[in-house]
Amino acid sequence: MSNSKQVVRTVKLSRRAVLAGGAAALLPVPGFGQQPQTIKLTAMDGYPPRVLWLREFSDYFIPEVDRRLAKSGKYKIDWTQAWSGQIVKPQGVLEGVESGLGDMAIVTTVFYSDKLPLNNLPFYVPFASSNPKLIGKIMDEIADKFPAFRQQFEQANQVLLTNAATFDTYDLFLKRPAASIADLNGRKINVAGINARYLPPIGAVGVSGSSATYYNNLNSGVVDGAMLWMEGANTFKFHEVAPHVLKVETGGAINKSLTVNKASWAKLPPEVQTTLKDVAVAYRDRLAEEAVQLAAKAEAEYVAKGGKITRLSDADRKAWADKIPNLAAEWSARLEEKGIPAKAMVSHYMNALRAAGEKPLRDWDKA
Repeated sequence: MSNSKQVVRTVKLSRRAVLAGGAAALLPVPGFGQQPQTIKLTAMDGYPPRVLWLREFSDYFIPEVDRRLAKSGKYKIDWTQAWSGQIVKPQGVLEGVESGLGDMAIVTTVFYSDKLPLNNLPFYVPFASSNPKLIGKIMDEIADKFPAFRQQFEQANQVLLTNAATFDTYDLFLKRPAASIADLNGRKINVAGINARYLPPIGAVGVSGSSATYYNNLNSGVVDGAMLWMEGANTFKFHEVAPHVLKVETGGAINKSLTVNKASWAKLPPEVQTTLKDVAVAYRDRLAEEAVQLAAKAEAEYVAKGGKITRLSDADRKAWADKIPNLAAEWSARLEEKGIPAKAMVSHYMNALRAAGEKPLRDWDKA
């Protein structure tokens, strides 16, 4: 009898040992955390990966998001980078995010003056600032202060993370030299968007186009010059067809917005949302800093290739600014009719520039 009891006791002890071992296997092992939750995100743009904003997205934004998320170890992003028109073309990015073809994207906002009119504010206040970092910061402030700004993107089914500038200022690239605004009288200048309104007051003629067509137009004599930023002109080898640069510095503007599809955003854990927002701002500032550095490098290269640089006098720049119609007043009046506080946005923008030490050549909010 005693032997029988001993057998039963042995079996019971063995079962307890097995159960204890199984439970131990489920417990966290010191030094080994739980596996992070993997989140798949597709980022897209129609441009090739060599352009500044995509290069910085790949080389900085993604690694920095990954680095910050790794601190808690809760989440990991499985990135898909769809550039060069793999999903959308440059002028179809906003619609691509809207329809959910990708989770996030860098939208070139100048293509959407009808759907994103508020992003174009800096274009309506020329000769105000050539500081892309400051411009991006102020435009993000406006997005936070005025709900109408973010509503533009919400209506397109997406969440705005940041606004950024990838250039510092517009200048003139000419076939023949010029040293004053009087020298520009009668010249045909390739230009895009609202910049065309800057030219008639000084007697120049704006010819609409895009940077992709400027070189051929200059080479064939269709135009006498083009308005572009230095890094872009250098990239397109303008020194071959427009060796004379007139540094007019009409100023910069935001031209990119980083956005996320609303449905994709809603699925993200708060920690991931916060990380994307924070890194977006750092990405915005890096783009601006890189744009300034590239502009200086491009100018040196332009001269090394035979380009000639002439700076427009401060007096002529001021005279030019004063000749332009009050574009900001026209812009805000159109939007105010739709119930958008555009006038207050212009005031905020100009006040913020002045508070930061900028000296706009014209007070567009007061004139």
